[in-house]
Amino acid sequence: MQNPMWKTPASKAGEEFEMIAKTFQGLETVLATELIDLGANNIQIGRRMVSFTGNKELLYRANFQLRTAIRILMPIKHFRATSADEVYEAVQEIDWTNYLTSETTFAVDSVVFSQEFRHSKFVAYKVKDAIVDQMRERTGSRPNIRVTNPDLQLHIHIAEYDCTLSLDTSGESLHRRGYRQETVEAPLNEVLAAGIIMLTGWKGECDLIDPMCGSGTIAIEAALIARGIAPGVYRKEYAFEKWPDFDQELFDAIYEDDSREHPFDHHIYGYDINRGAVAIATTNVKAAGLSKEITIQQQDFADFRQPEEKAIIITNPPYGERISAPDLLGLYKMIGRKLKHEFTGCDAWVLSYREECFDQIGLKPSLRTPLYNGSLECELRKYQMFSGKFNDMRAEGGDIKTVQERRMMADSKRFKRQRDFKEPLGRQSQRLEDDPRERFTRKKDREDYRRDSKKGDFRGESRGDRKDFRGDRKDFKKDFRKPFAGNKPAKKYGKKRHDDED
Repeated sequence: MQNPMWKTPASKAGEEFEMIAKTFQGLETVLATELIDLGANNIQIGRRMVSFTGNKELLYRANFQLRTAIRILMPIKHFRATSADEVYEAVQEIDWTNYLTSETTFAVDSVVFSQEFRHSKFVAYKVKDAIVDQMRERTGSRPNIRVTNPDLQLHIHIAEYDCTLSLDTSGESLHRRGYRQETVEAPLNEVLAAGIIMLTGWKGECDLIDPMCGSGTIAIEAALIARGIAPGVYRKEYAFEKWPDFDQELFDAIYEDDSREHPFDHHIYGYDINRGAVAIATTNVKAAGLSKEITIQQQDFADFRQPEEKAIIITNPPYGERISAPDLLGLYKMIGRKLKHEFTGCDAWVLSYREECFDQIGLKPSLRTPLYNGSLECELRKYQMFSGKFNDMRAEGGDIKTVQERRMMADSKRFKRQRDFKEPLGRQSQRLEDDPRERFTRKKDREDYRRDSKKGDFRGESRGDRKDFRGDRKDFKKDFRKPFAGNKPAKKYGKKRHDDED
């Protein structure tokens, strides 16, 4: 994108400016901790976002190194508006020749939380109209709109009457790391997976097991954390690389900086009962260059035995929403039984959605953390496994909660007063038995029926030219796949089948 008049807050070398990192609700504190580690200043935590200040180098590093950020925005105007016309007028006050020419393509994304502005696309249209009208008046021609891969991506956020118009520095969402070649149905988002691992506090000090690994996202994100590898190492492009003031030399230095990387002396195990999911996870692990750190095998959780060494279990079982199981409540009951009897001395972290599913686990969690998986208000629950009965353990002076966990659980603001749980599974089943036609009244149910009829159909969507990432980023530092002496041989378990979600 050529524009001799290009001028953004990052145009002057070394100067600090405001940035906003977007994330999932529940991961704001984790993201703030990451930003502190990167050296960001003036960090302020908000809803699904963290604002901060830094220079151009920090802008590049935030996109390249943050694990729990969805995108990095650069605000260019804050204003208040009570109507769409006021939004139009405020946007017209910006000199858009600093950012666009008649040959520039652009797109406008919008997020709205307001009683006044009820349609986010309408707000985006008003911003687009204001920009196009000004450029036409000043230059006699107008820039073009391009929804996919534009030269300039804009983002407007409205909270009631407070509006922020920003340049999107990331482009495609940062959760699209670039290593995922195939996927199971309803895969876990990479940013959410990384956030869950970071919430557990695990940094590679013991083995990690995901007994229902799906496409392998938790295992891969864990290996990146354990090795200190930046999540952006696989990515082909960022939006800021198209800007006229892009500093190629600075970004190359950040990309080649491996000072945070280190050996991993333990091992990560991913298992799934479904043979198709195992094949997909294996493909993704190889694409990430992490086959030395991760072992993927077909294994039924019901057949697990006590690990030889201490390990942490992190898993995301089916919820009964997009992915289910023939006996969902029975599955969770089995999970609780296996954790209690086969993982003594280990910590287990389970992400799920339905309260009745958690109830079937039958164990008392030491920590509950609310997290959103898409639109679902889920919980990440920690279980500390000990031998014997809970009351006996307490009588001996033991406890499943640390002082910090007690403090966190005492904070009632962490949870909604009323959880948005769906209709209980038992009631759903009874209603469907009473009138089988109910099963096909919703589009989602019809899709579920068609999906279930295609047993083992794990045809994930291809990432197209993303499969070619190895040649685009200097072979990802050729030493990427060198094994470490500390890696351990894979543990062997039995084989069975069963459907999971990642």
